[in-house]
Amino acid sequence: MKTSFEIVPFQGTDDQLTSLHRIFQEINADGDSFPYPCDTPLDKFKQIWCQQESTSYVAIDPLTNTIGGAYFFKPQWPGRGSHIATATYMVSKSARGNGLGRQLGLHSLDSAFKHGYKSMQFNYVVSTNTSAVNLWKSLGFNVIGTLPGVFDHKMHGPVDAFVMFKQLDSAAL
Repeated sequence: MKTSFEIVPFQGTDDQLTSLHRIFQEINADGDSFPYPCDTPLDKFKQIWCQQESTSYVAIDPLTNTIGGAYFFKPQWPGRGSHIATATYMVSKSARGNGLGRQLGLHSLDSAFKHGYKSMQFNYVVSTNTSAVNLWKSLGFNVIGTLPGVFDHKMHGPVDAFVMFKQLDSAAL
């Protein structure tokens, strides 16, 4: 049975940051999706996750009251690029297989649209992360560029990363 998570605004409490950092470390240790150093400490993680102008949400498992995943989005660039959102997502290993990635993706597209963004662009989707690539394609993203060999995959060595893009409008959500 799939768990339906409650997606709520990130409050930035120490407990939430610690939980998110734990998920971040778990994903980062796999070496197949995030480009950050595996030993990223909590204070550096906080700088990544709590960037100025970012909007962040966490997914709470209603049965355990634990965070199963999260995302944030922010302007792709300041000024003339600020109408384009970019985003980062993570789902804990224990929450995978419940549709949480899709739930977070749909929530983020709706939220970004409501915040006035016109489109969303991902600059660095690792090509071998087929779960993510397939999810984003199923939500209407297109691969608009390939960055050859830019990700140092823990198992495969240098692999490509994709730039993915989606126009945001109420009909597409």
